[in-house]
Amino acid sequence: MSIATAENGWVNTADGQTPEVITRARQILESTIYGALSTSSADGMPWVSPLFFTYDSDWNLYWSSAMVAQHSQNLYANQGRAAIAIYSTDREEGQGQGLYLSGTAAEVETEDVEQVISLLLKRAAKGQQRSPADYLAPSPRRLYRFQPQAVWITGERLALSETILIDTKIQLDLASLLAVT
Repeated sequence: MSIATAENGWVNTADGQTPEVITRARQILESTIYGALSTSSADGMPWVSPLFFTYDSDWNLYWSSAMVAQHSQNLYANQGRAAIAIYSTDREEGQGQGLYLSGTAAEVETEDVEQVISLLLKRAAKGQQRSPADYLAPSPRRLYRFQPQAVWITGERLALSETILIDTKIQLDLASLLAVT
């Protein structure tokens, strides 16, 4: 375990299970309803899509998308490999806080669709009506589940000089994240 340095890509691995950092990560997840999903095609062409998401106690993220959307097609073609950034856009430069997640995504299994709909409706604008039929064949839309394999949070900015600031990340301990409900 180490603090953030140039040698480790400015990633702090020493503080990833501290209660303060875990609490901050949970607050970002709870207070932010949009994220940016990053995928790539089978031939490596990158694609980023903003999405409204919800989550469960295991830090799985969920969203709905058209099956033919570029990001959905990329997931199908690339074994579901993806990354998601969750961050607020209402902060001043240098004050941003965000989560960075790397993992895999796939369609939600039929038997879980109703449960995921209820999670989405808890975060969605009031009055929305959704049913399993909205996300099962023959509908062109599906629900997707992203399972994180690694999670980072924005760390402190380090001043290397008066004019050079380095943004760092803290790699979070997944077991510690899951232990806090």
